[in-house]
Amino acid sequence: MRAWASLTVVMLCGLTWAGNLESCTSRCNEEFDRDATCQCDHQCPEHGDCCEDYAELCTEEEPVELVSIPGLDDEPAVHSLYGAPGSCRGRCREAFDAHHACHCDDRCRELGNCCRDFDSLCSDHGGFSHSSDGITKEELRSISEKIYEVDANKAQKEDIILNPQNRIPPSETGDQVDRCPELLFTYVNEKLFSKPTYAAFIQLLNNYQRATGHSERFSTQQLAEQDTFLREVMKTAVMRHLYSFLHHQNRYSSEQEFVDDLKNMWFGLYSRGNGEGDSSGFEHVFSGEVKKGKVTGFHNWIRFYLQEKEGLVDYYSHVYDGPWDSYPDVLAMQFNWDGYYKEVGSAFIGSSPEFEFALYTLCFIARPGKTCQLSLGGYPLSIQTYTWDKTTYGSRKKYIATAYIVSSTQ
Repeated sequence: MRAWASLTVVMLCGLTWAGNLESCTSRCNEEFDRDATCQCDHQCPEHGDCCEDYAELCTEEEPVELVSIPGLDDEPAVHSLYGAPGSCRGRCREAFDAHHACHCDDRCRELGNCCRDFDSLCSDHGGFSHSSDGITKEELRSISEKIYEVDANKAQKEDIILNPQNRIPPSETGDQVDRCPELLFTYVNEKLFSKPTYAAFIQLLNNYQRATGHSERFSTQQLAEQDTFLREVMKTAVMRHLYSFLHHQNRYSSEQEFVDDLKNMWFGLYSRGNGEGDSSGFEHVFSGEVKKGKVTGFHNWIRFYLQEKEGLVDYYSHVYDGPWDSYPDVLAMQFNWDGYYKEVGSAFIGSSPEFEFALYTLCFIARPGKTCQLSLGGYPLSIQTYTWDKTTYGSRKKYIATAYIVSSTQ
């Protein structure tokens, strides 16, 4: 038996005496606790050391959007200052470390000291279908640049006139103060919306009840609109390149298998509230939801523009404006949606629907539940995804809980 075993027993006993430090129960938003096996502070998603119930108990189903510094090349790692995480997220097959309370190395099963999510995240037979194994950081950068390059339906400079107005520091995002008296979108060339993928996308936006807890009931027409959207995006160079990349990665054996999986992961229903089947990845990310008096999701510029045009969205300010001098660009903003506040809502600006759909899908498949490092036009960009872990589809595959661009302060 390893020499550290007795130390681990003592430590765990001490943690039991001190309280349940492997759960976020009664710990949400607490300060970092060096003695805890996992964390519940706002930075734990960035450091990969959140407790397993962090998303359920502390985030209204959508974690606080992260802050990154452009130019960081590595996947987020568990920093040694953050103690002993209780999860294998980001740690699969790492070298044994005696400071950790549980392990994710090749011998943890033999020694009986694996973290609870080892099988789901690290095992070849664990059933975590969207594994990150096999796709390197370099490959992610390459395919994201290719998707950026071939997006023929993106807005041109003359198609959108944006008025970002007041930029505020991240510390003021919770103030709910409207610092921008004018609209965010001064002008949008709505001829864009007649393009097949835009038109099919817009048809989907009003198919949902935004309040969680109310079951979604799709008509035959609305289900057909989902198929139309998938059919139209799959005609584009953006999605053809994504499928080709994933096919060569042995993720999908045929285009039909890929399309079927897209429909499940994005449009499959699950329950965020009291209703049965009241939410989906598409509704959350692109259309937006309201839960417990707060806006969750809502990461799409087309939806924002159309709601602002109707007087339902009031733009308050922004904390980040991306470095791109053409579209798609990135903006992280604060706004009020018909009486409900969004503290940080990051979105591409001027991108085609297929572009966003492709990048979020890529990151969900390649880095599920992690920060996904991409490159667009020579600039770094990170996307965070989260899996819905309470229910599954097919062979224990996970639905998309959320996907969004990681905000930045520089």
